[in-house]
Amino acid sequence: MSYKAIEFSLSNNVARITLNRPEAANTVNMALAKDLAKVSIECSENPEIRAVLLNANGKMFCAGGDLATFAGAKERVPTLIKELTLYFHAAVSRFHRMQAPMITAVHGFAAGGGLSLCAVGDYSIATETSKFTMAYTAAGLCPDGSSTYTLPKLIGLRRTKELMLLNPVLSSQEAKDWGLINEVVEDDALLQRAEQIAKDWAKGPTAAYGAVKRLLINSANEGLEAQMEHEAQEVAKLSGGLDGQEGINAFLEKRKPNFVGS
Repeated sequence: MSYKAIEFSLSNNVARITLNRPEAANTVNMALAKDLAKVSIECSENPEIRAVLLNANGKMFCAGGDLATFAGAKERVPTLIKELTLYFHAAVSRFHRMQAPMITAVHGFAAGGGLSLCAVGDYSIATETSKFTMAYTAAGLCPDGSSTYTLPKLIGLRRTKELMLLNPVLSSQEAKDWGLINEVVEDDALLQRAEQIAKDWAKGPTAAYGAVKRLLINSANEGLEAQMEHEAQEVAKLSGGLDGQEGINAFLEKRKPNFVGS
């Protein structure tokens, strides 16, 4: 499968997605949105993929939507944005719901839709010099890319409103303190650390990771008893799978499990 605005590779069960519009700060245009939608299908359907790493080429991770494209569309901009978000949101939805966990590796700026993409990661790492900002309302717009869903869960409603209404620029350490990202590393250690986590995940119980992701998404809308029923269904299903059986046996035999991803 060919892509115009991203690079994609798969080795050792790790899929690597690299945003590749460095000349435009990796802003999201139609080509990038469509590529993300296509690659999200690959990541959610290919059983060889057991971990996903999302990063970017150039000086920054992603500066959000391509406002130059929006301005050029003039009176057609609402139609353009509806089409673009159709693809962008399809990608985000699949990243949230796919079995394989995803790590986002952020350098430079993650702004607007770029911050939304960062928040999609099940684990997020940034460099010491990274910066984070929403910036949507500064351009007279509102957030997209699932950030109004993910950020209140990650950092709380008060912090989310501050981020979206006042548009502060957070340092990577501030982003970590807020709970927006998990880890801060030296600039030259970003990919090495992200690869390490992705490779560890790729050897892990992929079906169990997927169950965790589904349960956490469901938890936003379910009551206590309904959520516990989802838990019972998921853990029962996992216990009969290859990795569930291997995990139980390894625990009882006091050895390290050898998971196959199903």
